[in-house]
Amino acid sequence: MAAAANGLGDFIAQTGGQPEVVFERIGVDPACLGDKRTALDLADYVAMMEEAARATRHDNFGLWFGQRYRPEMLGLIGEIALAAPTLGSAIEHLAQWFPWHQQATETRLARRGEFLRLEYRILDGSIVDRRQDAELTMGMFANVFRACLGPHWAPEAVLFEHARPAAWREHETAFDAEARWSQGTNALVFRDRGLSRPMPTGDLSRLQSLTSDLAAVAGSCGAPSFVDRLRGEIRRRLATGEVGIDEVAETLAIPSWTLQRRLAGHGATFSDLIEQTRRELARHYMAQVHLPLGDVAFLLGYSEPSAFSRAFTRWYGTSPRAWRRATAD
Repeated sequence: MAAAANGLGDFIAQTGGQPEVVFERIGVDPACLGDKRTALDLADYVAMMEEAARATRHDNFGLWFGQRYRPEMLGLIGEIALAAPTLGSAIEHLAQWFPWHQQATETRLARRGEFLRLEYRILDGSIVDRRQDAELTMGMFANVFRACLGPHWAPEAVLFEHARPAAWREHETAFDAEARWSQGTNALVFRDRGLSRPMPTGDLSRLQSLTSDLAAVAGSCGAPSFVDRLRGEIRRRLATGEVGIDEVAETLAIPSWTLQRRLAGHGATFSDLIEQTRRELARHYMAQVHLPLGDVAFLLGYSEPSAFSRAFTRWYGTSPRAWRRATAD
């Protein structure tokens, strides 16, 4: 929903950018931003956040925009969290309804041992550059906790699916917690404490009305195409080195032979998708000049930097080192 960009123009201006230039480059009508009942294409929204970071030369743009993003700015999904009777209920409703607010995403509340995790990730593998959105969303989620437990609440840790950025210590300052990088999903990690605390503006009848409104406005959770969803699952697993067709098929709840048959209908194979995903991500990681080539190879699922170098040369006709030198000039 366009409400996710509420206040974006002001923050771009405050950080030295020109909002109208950012919106024009992405092709977004600024008049719709902040409207809680207007839809905004997910790819356009994510691209807008990345362009804002470039235009302001503020690499941690999404991080700090998210820290100031209060739940009431979020439109219907923020109002739903604030209207829940307790913090635990607010987090459960956030996990359930956030994909209606931001379609083609996955949000889950999961337990890992003694900790809970509020997880978020974009399912569409065609959206490659999405770091700013992830950092913004983690800030949004943290501020739901703070609306109940006070401004100094901090998670035990915060997880990001993207690689560690250059100014990564700012993330630990912003969340007052350890930041972990190149994870399978983005998440706030927290203890099972304070979840029974009443939300200050809890209103059960209003909560029921708001969830009905969001369902009516959004229509559904949305979904990327079959191929783009597969690319998203491949991306999630690359750094683990476990990109097997059986594991991906199990995640999608279909037999592996069905996955292969459906891919054949698109004129592709599973290995084709792995190659395509690696190639797209290679340019993305190579542009982050603070990342050593060995780290890039690892993030793409290569056991040896030499294997990555050979693949990159095949894709782009030049070695990774030469590519970086040329793009830096």
